[in-house]
Amino acid sequence: MPTDLIKTLTYLALHLMIGFTVAYLLTGSVAIAGGIALIEPAVNAVAFFFHEKAWNGGLFGGRALGA
Repeated sequence: MPTDLIKTLTYLALHLMIGFTVAYLLTGSVAIAGGIALIEPAVNAVAFFFHEKAWNGGLFGGRALGA
């Protein structure tokens, strides 16, 4: 398995564990913490997509930010 894929998968596992732990500590609920730990990365993935589009000029008519 390529190193980049292993790194991505281990980072995802770490992200999910941290998200679950923080949500559980704040709510005391396994169900709510599990939902947050699964939904939050999905929302972040969508936000990241649009963030990259903005930085690459795709959301501002081909102009980069600050140009």
